[in-house]
Amino acid sequence: MATISVGDIFSKKFSTVNENDPLSRSIELFKKGTNPVLAVMDEEGKFTGVIARRMVNRSRLDPASTKVRSLMKPAPRIEPEDSLSKAATLMIQSNLRQLPVYENKKFAGFVTDESVIHGAVIQEWGNTKIREIMTKAPQFIEGHRSMGAVLSLLREQDISHVPVVEEGKPVGMISLHDIIEQIYQPRQRQTVGEIIGEKKPILNVSARGIMTTPLITVTPDTTLREAEKKMHDRKISCLPVIEKEKLIGIVTKLDFLEPISQLEVAERKFTVQFGIKDIEVNPDEQNFMMQEFDSFTRKYSDVFRSGTLFTYIKTHGTNHKGIPLVHCRLQLRTAKGTFISSSEGWGIEPTFRVALDRLDRRILRSKELQHEPRYARDYLRKIGFPQG
Repeated sequence: MATISVGDIFSKKFSTVNENDPLSRSIELFKKGTNPVLAVMDEEGKFTGVIARRMVNRSRLDPASTKVRSLMKPAPRIEPEDSLSKAATLMIQSNLRQLPVYENKKFAGFVTDESVIHGAVIQEWGNTKIREIMTKAPQFIEGHRSMGAVLSLLREQDISHVPVVEEGKPVGMISLHDIIEQIYQPRQRQTVGEIIGEKKPILNVSARGIMTTPLITVTPDTTLREAEKKMHDRKISCLPVIEKEKLIGIVTKLDFLEPISQLEVAERKFTVQFGIKDIEVNPDEQNFMMQEFDSFTRKYSDVFRSGTLFTYIKTHGTNHKGIPLVHCRLQLRTAKGTFISSSEGWGIEPTFRVALDRLDRRILRSKELQHEPRYARDYLRKIGFPQG
């Protein structure tokens, strides 16, 4: 990754909006241009944060009365000489897909997830096969299932895309963007004069009724370079991986960013990366998670040698006696495969512990350890099978 840096790929073309402008101004600018992000400036013309198209799309705030500053997010700065690996790491940690680039301490433009991925795949790494980075055994939904079931699955698994399957074969794709654009936003625009009850309730709409077709797919042997080109040309951010007409994996932009962020790890060891959204993780909570993971990795260090645990934490805004309802998703990437688990509960520490325990169980019952008697005994003990 040494041959291409942020300076080679970032764009100096951007639009700005004032932090005191109404949100409707951002919507106007997004409709006029193709940029996925706007630079937010204060009254003195200084950069203060970003507002992305997807932030606006997912917001239910009144665009006429809401100020831009209510929705904007601060963003970590990056410089032209920084590596693509560092950019990918910051994108994951900040949960932002567009980062401000500073030249000589002055805001100069944006680097996007698409440009980072493209810059990585045009190098040797682009010859890697999709099977090396894809998420195996992905979630899916049957075509007859309701939109309520789709939304529950997206929330429970903390995902934004799900393939639709009928008679065992993938036939379409549903994204959170599809749901917002095709169902929620049109209904928000309904006038009082419309006849209530003419349309089916939102949660009763079927998955096949909103899915995107035709389904754009790749095979396990598709190269990352070929897959990135297909995503770019088709303007999509997710590709199902198909083998013998069966869904065996899925690859998203995040599946690209995670390994890119690891490409400059100097030592072969276990590391942790955090992606935090709408919640503050204090140093004690972060140290707790690091210590729990250190104990976890000692158990498997002789099997996997190295890996990175991507820890995604967010809250749904609900709390009980001051304790937030937290969703935690773990993704452990190793040379022998990727393992995923998730949990939802009250408080960061207990929710992380449950997710880590579920990750432990998944690894113990995986094919990578099926011939290891020591790990088999541990798995039987965890599920309560009598020993002795």
